Amino acid sequence: MKIKNVVCAMILMSSLTTSSLVFAKDVSVKKMADAIFAVIEADRSIYTKNIVQRLQNEEEVITADEHWKEESALILPAQMLRLAAERVNEKKAGFNYSLLSLWAINKQNKPRTELEIKALNAIKDKKENFYGEETLGGKKYYTAAYPDIAVSKACIDCHNDHIDSPKKDFKLGDAMGGLIIRIPLD
Repeated sequence: MKIKNVVCAMILMSSLTTSSLVFAKDVSVKKMADAIFAVIEADRSIYTKNIVQRLQNEEEVITADEHWKEESALILPAQMLRLAAERVNEKKAGFNYSLLSLWAINKQNKPRTELEIKALNAIKDKKENFYGEETLGGKKYYTAAYPDIAVSKACIDCHNDHIDSPKKDFKLGDAMGGLIIRIPLD
């Protein structure tokens, strides 16, 4: 599958600049999904390791909290990703993404489609990307799933200690869920 004559401008988070634009005459949908994931994963990992892990766990200056506004705390990495995904969706960027898990703390982050369930089951052990196609609401999508890896102690402590977490034994390097990217094919 090729997306013809596409100029892909991935302005996902504030870390991107004009020099980060990707220009291509023919970009496969898989390559596009992989590029989008690379930017999201880099931003998420950097925020988690250099902001949350450092300020909360190492320097103990401020906490990260799911009620970050009310508690004057850092926004959780998963919440940051969800807000960015909502912003991308508002911009009608030609794709959407979400963070899902078989062990979601927030019920809205559980898989809803057969392909999401299949993808999350496939990546939880293998930690390999998963690709497929699905039809949702009469529209055909290329769906890519990437393992969401626990990259810091902050990740595992938050999930293992959370009262609503259905899984309490995450370790560094575990796939805690998956980042799902959908690109319409129609």
